[in-house]
Amino acid sequence: MSKRRTWVFLFVVVYGLLLCSSWNFLQKILVWYNSNTSSAKSTGWPALYASVLLGVVFGVLSMIAALAVAIPAMLVTWITVLVLLTFCGKPRKALVLEGRKITADITGFAIKILLKEGNIVAAVCAVVGYVLLVRTTAQNG
Repeated sequence: MSKRRTWVFLFVVVYGLLLCSSWNFLQKILVWYNSNTSSAKSTGWPALYASVLLGVVFGVLSMIAALAVAIPAMLVTWITVLVLLTFCGKPRKALVLEGRKITADITGFAIKILLKEGNIVAAVCAVVGYVLLVRTTAQNG
């Protein structure tokens, strides 16, 4: 197998395992929620707790998916900048120092974006999950 096919295969396997385990976790959250709402009068706290957990799961999944896209983009950006610096006539020692600074800047910037977008997805999923859980409880109860 070529390197590209190997990486694609590993990505598919790891992401498939992650989706499978997160799907099981989501099912456990919903089973827990259904058992708590059917056994006693709920005040909305089980729906809030379950929706926050759902939001966290979807937020983490979105960050992992974004990371899978961001890593190749970061590498291309890093290589492009280093090649441009080389063409500008930078000496090797200066290029190494600039490369370290560029790597730190690109990595920090990417992590900030991943965390911001993951938190946004988590918040949206938590709100939507809360509304849906409360609505289904009101319709069934």
